[in-house]
Amino acid sequence: MKLLAFETATEACSVALWIDGEVRERFELAPRRHAELSLPWAEQLLAEAGIRKSQLDAVALGRGPGAFTGVRLAIAIAQGIALALDRPLLPVSTLAALALQAQGTRVLASIDARMGEVYAAAYELRDGDTFAIGDELLAAPDAVALPDEASGWHGVGTGFAASDGALPRRLAARFDHIDAGALPRAADVARLAVKAWERGEAIEAERVEPAYLRNNVALTSAEQQALRASRQ
Repeated sequence: MKLLAFETATEACSVALWIDGEVRERFELAPRRHAELSLPWAEQLLAEAGIRKSQLDAVALGRGPGAFTGVRLAIAIAQGIALALDRPLLPVSTLAALALQAQGTRVLASIDARMGEVYAAAYELRDGDTFAIGDELLAAPDAVALPDEASGWHGVGTGFAASDGALPRRLAARFDHIDAGALPRAADVARLAVKAWERGEAIEAERVEPAYLRNNVALTSAEQQALRASRQ
């Protein structure tokens, strides 16, 4: 199994290459540079591994939720490559990819959505995969609830630092550990994409849908350039 993965839904930009169980990744905190970095990084990873694009089985992407432009960029690039190669796409929840960084089995993943809100979703982690407990949501930190009254949860993501730490301040007793600095990574998108591939969940490139949880916005000129380049 060989696939490229893109995750650009937050201030972090990352691209990963999965080759038969080995994953290579480029990752950087690079606000407003995602369109500039993503395709060159993909080309570098392929060149270093001695892999041609035509050898890819699929392309994976973090489909959000996250920043409008970042989510759209990942979709545009991944879709462009997949269409050019006639390969399927494997869209992965950005929150699910973030949850993989937690050490526990019951995880609340949360991303700062700005404007006093966070994206959040609860998961159970088993066998290197994530299983959602409820829906992804966009809400004020004070409105985010865990799906049960149990303790022993692990929190991960910048949503735990949003609004001066309102979320962990309210639910601190329920968590064994919180990593409020974690950001989603393409390597974890790749890991979850492989699981989805094994379940037969790859889709045609035209069918990919973003998870905005807010109203969408138009592609920026930089994203339009990235889309055109990915199709060449």
